[in-house]
Amino acid sequence: MANHHLSLWNSSEASLPASFLDLLSLLIRNPSVVGAEHPFFRVLQRELEERGAHVTWYEGVLVAQGSSPNSLMFSAHIDRHGLMCTGPNEFQYAAFIAGARSDLLGNSVSEQLMQKISDRFQDTPVYAYEPWSGTYRGKGQICGTYICEFRNNLIFELSGLEHLVAGTPIAFTDKLTVTSEALIGQLDNVLTAAALVYLFELGFQGTAFFTAQEEAGKSWRYLLEWFRRFGGSTNQLIVVDTSPFKDFASAKQQHLVLRNKDANALFNQVLTQQLASLCQQHSIEALFKDQYVEQANTALVTRGEAPNSIGSTEMGRIIAASNGLVDGTTLQIPTSGYHTMMESAPITSVNAFLHALKTLAQI
Repeated sequence: MANHHLSLWNSSEASLPASFLDLLSLLIRNPSVVGAEHPFFRVLQRELEERGAHVTWYEGVLVAQGSSPNSLMFSAHIDRHGLMCTGPNEFQYAAFIAGARSDLLGNSVSEQLMQKISDRFQDTPVYAYEPWSGTYRGKGQICGTYICEFRNNLIFELSGLEHLVAGTPIAFTDKLTVTSEALIGQLDNVLTAAALVYLFELGFQGTAFFTAQEEAGKSWRYLLEWFRRFGGSTNQLIVVDTSPFKDFASAKQQHLVLRNKDANALFNQVLTQQLASLCQQHSIEALFKDQYVEQANTALVTRGEAPNSIGSTEMGRIIAASNGLVDGTTLQIPTSGYHTMMESAPITSVNAFLHALKTLAQI
């Protein structure tokens, strides 16, 4: 049906809207370390209210609504990875702290995972901020990591931030880089959060949720509490996020990523099919991530290797826990360099994502 869109998505000249890039550049410079998102919520509130949204703020979730709040609902998590000061000149991975996985049992985080994380951020510049106000508290650099054998925990060594007290969050210093092919930065998940704010700029009248502590596995609880407070159920919740691929070439193989399910639950089939049909009608190449992983697992098992998980999402967790109160599906932008300062999203995918949001919102 609308095949003329194909050239738009794949054209190197298909630039992103300037106002969207300005917004993303602003947001990516504001810290939102998992467990210390309050200052970012303040920035979001300002940007949303300037665009005409009615904003309410609850524990762990900021809710922005237009004049038809039940017409369409999106959700994006706003936390990003960073560090937390846990003692004099001692710093740990914030997601482990917020997720209460820094226990002394020795079974909470595998050494393999911890080592993998430590390699991602070697020599990365960082800065500290007050967790409530966002006030700048100084800059430093990651100069080393080690695993504490007594606590089975990953400890980061920083230079320049020896003065900090326990409880101070430390963000990775970041800015948006735009090339002819990609947006580059710590995109998960400021990218799709910026897209939802931009949607209000275009006249969106539905509801957008911005959740905290997704990287610590807690965001779904805050979202579910909102639905329980107000008693309504929805089959129209679409959770937006980035979706990791092994390299940029793999990420570019599709424009958007859909899911039938995750490791926790089956998604709303009608809404998932609606998104698939939208993509087909607008010549947007969509990949189902659960099928993609399951096909790869078949090859792994054949070689005698362990299969990979199909993944855990905010959507799956809230479906599994809500007893039918909340239902929906996901819409994701493929990226490479997951959970690093160099996460890269194809510009073609971001354009297709913005187009899909506008089409869903009938803008």
